[in-house]
Amino acid sequence: MGLNDDTLDTCFFKLKLDYSKFQSLATGEFVVSERRSIGGLTWATGCFPRGLTGTNNGECLSLVVAIVSRYRYAMKAIFHASVMGRDGTPSLSHVNGATQVIITYKPGDNNSRTAWLEKFMKRSDLESNYFVDGHVTFICGITILPDEDSISVPASDLGNHLGNLLDCADGSDVSFSVGGEIFRAHRAVLAARSPVFKAQLFGSMADAKMDCITLHDIQPATFKILLKFMYTDALLTDNELDSSCWSSEATVELLQHLLAAADMYHLDRLKLMCAQKLCDRVTVDNVATTLGCAETYSCPELKKLCMDCDRHHFDRCPAST
Repeated sequence: MGLNDDTLDTCFFKLKLDYSKFQSLATGEFVVSERRSIGGLTWATGCFPRGLTGTNNGECLSLVVAIVSRYRYAMKAIFHASVMGRDGTPSLSHVNGATQVIITYKPGDNNSRTAWLEKFMKRSDLESNYFVDGHVTFICGITILPDEDSISVPASDLGNHLGNLLDCADGSDVSFSVGGEIFRAHRAVLAARSPVFKAQLFGSMADAKMDCITLHDIQPATFKILLKFMYTDALLTDNELDSSCWSSEATVELLQHLLAAADMYHLDRLKLMCAQKLCDRVTVDNVATTLGCAETYSCPELKKLCMDCDRHHFDRCPAST
C-alpha cells in the first residue's frame, strides 16, 4: 500500500548555486540543502560542487536527493535534473553523467532514502558555459511513480454530487431572484463557501429571514456560473464559455462580470481563475477595459499583463477577430 493516485505527482524546482561559496570546498562537502514536500514526503536536495566521493578527483559535480520524513509504505520515485543555460532554458548538452536516478524507498532501510547523480556534470563545463553573474542554476524534479501493489482509490466526486444537488434543488431552503430568473440554493453550502453569503444568510441582515432574496448587482448568466462554482469548485471550460456567448467579446465581458462577482463574494479562487482566462483573451480592443477591471478588483497579475501590452505598444496582444 502507499501512494496510489493514477496520476504522476511531480514537482520541479530550482537550485541556485553561488560559485564563490565552493571554490575552497573539499570533495564530499555540499553548499545547497533545501527541503520541500512532494507526494506526502519531505525531500532534501543538495549539491556537492567537487563531487560526492573521490572517484572523479573533484572534476565532476554531484547532486543528491534524500527522503527525510518517515513513511509507512514502500514507494518509487525519479530524481531528474538539468542545468539552466545562459538563455534561461534548461540544457543537457554538457551533462557528463546520468540525468536521472530511480529511488526505491523501503521503510526501515536508511540506505534506500538517498539517491545520487554522482557525476552529473564536469566542473570545467559548468564554469565555461553556465555561469551567470557568478551563479549557476539547476532545474531539479522529483516524480512519484504509481504503486502497482496499492489499492486504487478513485478521485473525489464530491463536486459532482454537490453539482447534482444544485441542479435538482433537493432540500433547497433559499431562492434568489436575479434579473427575473429564480435560482434555488442551500444556505449552508453558500455560507460555507463565502463569508459574504454567511453574513447575509445567517447574520442580522433582513435577508436571513427571507425565503427569496433579490439581487440587483449581478446578471443571471453570471450568477448561474458563480453558483455552480460554489457547489463544484470548478469553472466552465473554454469551450463551454465560448459556446454560451455569441462572440469572443461577449465571453470577455462575461468573465469580467464574473470576476467582479467573485470579488464581491470573496471567492478568491474563482477570482484568480477568471483573471487567468482573461489573460488569455487580452487583445488590443479590450486591454483598456480589462485593465480597468484588474485595477478595480485588485488583480495584480492581470493588471501587469495589461500594462505590459501597453508598454510594448500591444506587440503581445493579438487583434480581435
